Amino acid sequence: MRIDHVMYAAESDGLQATAERLAQQLGVEALDGGVHPRFGTRNVILPLTEHRFLEVVEALEHPSVDKMPYGQAVKARSANGGGWIGWVVEVDDMTRPVEKLGRGTTEGRRHRPDGTEVTWQQIGISDLVLDPQLPYFIKWDDEATHPSSDGPSDSGLKGITLAGAPERVREWIGLSGEPGVDREEWEPSIDFSFVAPHGTPSVLSVTFTTPRGDVTI
Repeated sequence: MRIDHVMYAAESDGLQATAERLAQQLGVEALDGGVHPRFGTRNVILPLTEHRFLEVVEALEHPSVDKMPYGQAVKARSANGGGWIGWVVEVDDMTRPVEKLGRGTTEGRRHRPDGTEVTWQQIGISDLVLDPQLPYFIKWDDEATHPSSDGPSDSGLKGITLAGAPERVREWIGLSGEPGVDREEWEPSIDFSFVAPHGTPSVLSVTFTTPRGDVTI
């Protein structure tokens, strides 16, 4: 179990302009990720170090958008000006998330511009929509096609600031917070900050390391 990526909804000037602006801040190249036909969305990938990436995404004029929680989340965030949607945890085995949520996974797929098909299983999007401090879970079918490998990067994920309660997030991902019980080494390089535990849950900001210093978006 590890942090896989963070998601950012396109702002009013559209997917490409938003992605290029973020890429310039981080000093990385914005790479076309392709269309998610099942979700009615399109994304751009900003590769990061340590097997991670930043996903910039927009909703298309497609009937799937209003039928799938992922499309709904992206559309709603962009309608409010764009910005952070959430964060995602990669797991090696979907058994625990499936048992916890009591439902099956959803299959995702898209084709890169070079024709390569990228596929994965995900679960928890509808829960993220209701409680945006929570990550959803993902399992890539082929790690060789993981988006972090789309291009080189010298920038990495450093920290996430959430409006929410750490106890809620720990329970969601299966951590007790008790020394000697949890894997204490779980993502030690990522700083989590929680504010406004009784406010509206959300991802407030994400901090990245770059060759020019830390950048908070």
